[in-house]
Amino acid sequence: MATLLTVAMPAQAEWVRVSGTAMTTAIEMEFWTEDPAVASEAGDAVLALFDRIDRQMSRYREDSELSRVNREAANGPVEVSDSLFTVLQQALRISELSHGAFDISFGSIGYLYDFRARQQPSDEELAEGLAKVNYRSVVLDPSANTVRFLDEGVRLDLGGIAKGYTVDRGIDILKSFGIRHARLSAGGDLRLLGDKRGKPWIVGIRDPRSESRNAMVLPLTNVAVSTSGDYERFFFDDNNERVHHILSPATGKPAKGVQSVTILGDDSITTDGLSTAVFVLGAAKGLEMVNRLKGIDAVIIDEQRQVHYSDGLMPPERE
Repeated sequence: MATLLTVAMPAQAEWVRVSGTAMTTAIEMEFWTEDPAVASEAGDAVLALFDRIDRQMSRYREDSELSRVNREAANGPVEVSDSLFTVLQQALRISELSHGAFDISFGSIGYLYDFRARQQPSDEELAEGLAKVNYRSVVLDPSANTVRFLDEGVRLDLGGIAKGYTVDRGIDILKSFGIRHARLSAGGDLRLLGDKRGKPWIVGIRDPRSESRNAMVLPLTNVAVSTSGDYERFFFDDNNERVHHILSPATGKPAKGVQSVTILGDDSITTDGLSTAVFVLGAAKGLEMVNRLKGIDAVIIDEQRQVHYSDGLMPPERE
């Protein structure tokens, strides 16, 4: 369940901050309300949304809608909710754009890793799992809202896109309460609504090798920002190699060459999926894809700690 922690509700119009936990990550929001009476209701509604989507799309819950799809879709079409269908459609679109660098069918290899227990699969287990990774095996029917798998053993994992979708929906909820200035984040996914009442929001891109230092800060308004980094979930193996959670669908192993990717765009469901795709593609191929996409920009920090920018961004001036 989502948990709610809030500051005292204001007696007059001012900034309200709400935080909680859902989808195994921290949820934080800050918004300006002209009607203090709706502040608690708005915050509760957003956190309830995160809890509801988690119950639908979590791979860790046996009773989730996603788990039912994974169990049944190889046997025939499975009807799903509008929200899950929307996420699957967008996920497959990003899979096509990235030529499979982002692939929601990677669950057959992703499920083999246990980052808390510092466990990773053997080469034999990986080979077996990789044979089942193919987003083209996932077939959607918009006329019936169904999903089916063409092959046995396909396992979907929406960890690289579901939080972004929920952030977008959360912003829609805040708008429905008349809120026009807000910041909502879930882990590495952030959405900014408007500005900070006449000033830009200041967004930090974390230094991938420091928990307390930013690599840079960006003044932003009305934009979605998603960051994928090799520092989010990882352990060091017996050879002192970093084993992180962003897996290459081609190899089944952690993607190499990049430490973090930040994507900027209009909506979080897109930036969330693209941040994973670009991380797997690497700096050169990732920027090549981003520069073809309208309204999308990227900041990439590679394994040599060089910073790469898409064509739509100007690098900050050096002192």
